[in-house]
Amino acid sequence: MAQATFGAGCFWGVEELFRNIEGVTATAVGYMGGQKENPTYQEVCTDETGHAEVVDLEFDPTQVSYDQLLDIFWENHNPTTLNRQGPDMGSQYRSAIFYHTPEQREIAEKSKRELNASGRWKDPVVTVIEEAKTFYRGEEYHQRYLQKRGQSSCQI
Repeated sequence: MAQATFGAGCFWGVEELFRNIEGVTATAVGYMGGQKENPTYQEVCTDETGHAEVVDLEFDPTQVSYDQLLDIFWENHNPTTLNRQGPDMGSQYRSAIFYHTPEQREIAEKSKRELNASGRWKDPVVTVIEEAKTFYRGEEYHQRYLQKRGQSSCQI
């Protein structure tokens, strides 16, 4: 199994998206990329801890490749809005790829370059690509939030 971590706005919808991909064997929502140890949701929402809301996934690379996961990541959020997705604003909603291996870093950087060069977006892609650090699992009520409510996506 391999691991991938993505931030693409509110983690509820992002988790539901990846949870339903064949080859993704586990998902968890939480926080990464900040300075405070063991942050709570309320602390992350102050925009002072530096963490992003993320989805950490375990996947079987024989069923779904990291490249395919990146394609899904790019297709399902706006990577050109700095610290914002839809109505959600703040650095915790930033577009971010947290790589776990040097190969993931190379693949992510190449993918971002190709997306910028494609002309798909009129503005430049602002997604940050950072080394994965400690993942702090979010509170239990955030895990599979949409599934628990019988929803498949967030209502905006």
